[in-house]
Amino acid sequence: MPETRTWVRDPWPRRRRRAATALTYAVLALVALWVLLPLWTLVWTAFDPTLKGYPSEFQLWPREWSLSVISSTFQKPAQSLSFLGLLKNSLFVAGTAAAISVVFGASMAYAFARMRFPGRTAGGFAILAGAFLPAVALMVPLYVLLEAVGLRKTQMGLALVYAAMAMPLALWLMRAAFAAVPKELEEAAFLDGAGRFQTFRRVTLPLAAPSIVVAALLAFLIGYAEFALGWLFVEKGTDVTIAMAMSGAEIGVFGPTWSRLAALVLLSIVPVVLVFVVLQRWFLRSPLYGGTDT
Repeated sequence: MPETRTWVRDPWPRRRRRAATALTYAVLALVALWVLLPLWTLVWTAFDPTLKGYPSEFQLWPREWSLSVISSTFQKPAQSLSFLGLLKNSLFVAGTAAAISVVFGASMAYAFARMRFPGRTAGGFAILAGAFLPAVALMVPLYVLLEAVGLRKTQMGLALVYAAMAMPLALWLMRAAFAAVPKELEEAAFLDGAGRFQTFRRVTLPLAAPSIVVAALLAFLIGYAEFALGWLFVEKGTDVTIAMAMSGAEIGVFGPTWSRLAALVLLSIVPVVLVFVVLQRWFLRSPLYGGTDT
């Protein structure tokens, strides 16, 4: 009779796969812990009224849960303004900077993406090089320019400063989006009798909307989070932004009150999250990126 052989499956490959999977999950858990632990520390610090000065020991849980720190910080986080006053200033400055960056940057980005003119490549890279300049390099020229036009001590002048900082990156983001729009669509609009501006407004601009939203959000975050240049262009206590109030609390005479500082940071995150939730719908509405308008 022919000899029958029984094949036994080697268990080691399966064990190696399980070990590799377990190791992967362990590494991911450590990375998640590394990212989430500071955020959790921020949260419990904002709700712990017993913390008066510097944290003296490591802990994962507050000694006492209370909304008193959040409430007092919301009512008066700065010397002359409530949190709503700081938020109003921040939204005006950041929103104006984003609007200026998008409106003027979109026209320049379209010109660099579609038109041919002398110095086009060199000019584009020169603008991009401006994004790598440190903020302190812009302090003196912006100070002189805004002082000459009488806007140095105003919130509008501060918005112009932040728009100048955000313009290079916003311009290149929108330039890449406009260049990705098929030229055939614009040529078809030209054949139907549409002009350059009408084609830009009705064809190119809607297709590039996701990148324009990203550019606007980037400019908004720059204006919302920057504080170093703000002290150079703001002199009135009523014009202070949230980021400037944070830096003022951190370098106070008696040192920072960490619970109040954490509460202010926590409150400042909420508007940014809401802005992102509102704008994220535009990422899914462009046919160029596979989205559908619902």
